[in-house]
Amino acid sequence: MEERTAGAGPSGGGRTGRNLPAAIAVGVGLGASVIISVYTIKEIFLLVVVGAVGVGVVEMIKAFETRGIRVPVVPALAGLAAMQAGAYWGGTDWLLGTFVVFAFVLLIWRMFAAGTDGYVRDGTASVFILFYPALLAGFVALLLAPDDGAHRVVLFIAVTVASDIGGYIAGVLFGRHQMSAISPKKTWEGFAGSVIACVAVGAWLMAWLLGGELWQGAVIGVLVAALATVGDLIESMIKRDLGIKDLGTILPGHGGLMDRLDSLITTLVPVWMLLALFV
Repeated sequence: MEERTAGAGPSGGGRTGRNLPAAIAVGVGLGASVIISVYTIKEIFLLVVVGAVGVGVVEMIKAFETRGIRVPVVPALAGLAAMQAGAYWGGTDWLLGTFVVFAFVLLIWRMFAAGTDGYVRDGTASVFILFYPALLAGFVALLLAPDDGAHRVVLFIAVTVASDIGGYIAGVLFGRHQMSAISPKKTWEGFAGSVIACVAVGAWLMAWLLGGELWQGAVIGVLVAALATVGDLIESMIKRDLGIKDLGTILPGHGGLMDRLDSLITTLVPVWMLLALFV
């Protein structure tokens, strides 16, 4: 999200674009819910994921409606839940198969719901939302499934959040050079802060939680810093195309849940792949 990282210029006023105390309080609350659930009963954590991403799916659907794009809510949410369950208990084959099944369900549902006008547009948007964020979020279940899955999930989330925090602090303190016109408040100084924070947290948690090598955690950190930034830019593109500032308002100081999930969604699959290779 645009406001998440760096300031765009040297002036001090209005650089953050966020209610910082509210943002911190919400972040701490979300982090606590993740830690408690992932280290108690894994299935409870999956319900947390389905609930959070489900809100994000609804936010995306409502945002699309501002441009007259209609996506069926019920099958989209059902597909999200089914993909989480399929991935956790059946693995990658079930995740992919469930995605294909519900892609057809969405297309058939839309066929009978609103006639031919705009069918290609609505069908394309429906499959897009089933992929982003629903399918990508299914890889959380794949991360969680092994015996050390709780550690893998914590590493993934912690490194991605470190990108946010490191980029935000470095951007506010040192940000001068704009990275992209797509997200004007992002700077190269903020990105450097993201890289440093991700590498430090990744190396530490890889060694401490998973018994891996420091360099492996550093590789994950560099990749996360780059892809988290890409995730922010992708969501900025979506919001600019739809002509909206945030995808929702549910989280004080943050915007919508998708404004929090964008970087997590884009970093998830590569982190899963690297952990499968390293651990």
